[in-house]
Amino acid sequence: MNGRSFLIASLAFVVLVIGADFYMPALLSFLRRVAQVKMAEGAARAYSSGSLSIVYVMVPDMETAKTLAKPLVQNKQVACINIIPHVTSIYEWEGQMEESSELVMLMKTATSKVDEISEFIRKNHPYDVAAVVSTKIDNGNPPFLDWISDTVGDKPEPAAKKSRSNDQ
Repeated sequence: MNGRSFLIASLAFVVLVIGADFYMPALLSFLRRVAQVKMAEGAARAYSSGSLSIVYVMVPDMETAKTLAKPLVQNKQVACINIIPHVTSIYEWEGQMEESSELVMLMKTATSKVDEISEFIRKNHPYDVAAVVSTKIDNGNPPFLDWISDTVGDKPEPAAKKSRSNDQ
């Protein structure tokens, strides 16, 4: 490195170090404001307990799980489906004790879509009696719950609008 390059590099270093005293507080202040705005946006859209659900479905194999899952996700009926392999089910069927290896599908969706999902599963599932059960989501990570609502296109009305519409 020649003398001129060293001088320029040294000067740049000094400007960065000394300048940090000036621009770092402004940068941190800006970042705090952005974080506060983002937190306020999240708080403004409060989750309405029970507006989203998890649908539990049992399937015999991965091929069936994927065959059922893909159209549900593509058609925005569900935001996401987890396929959990290697579940042993023990049950009585037609008077006989049965044991089978199955997979569990966990679907995140709007509660308003559960009936249409259940109908789709009944029509396309290989079992005579498909296990389809849903449970409403009481609470969770607000950004995740917002993502589910945004994905399936089912955004709950703000609480103020609901109360006014119920009064009329």
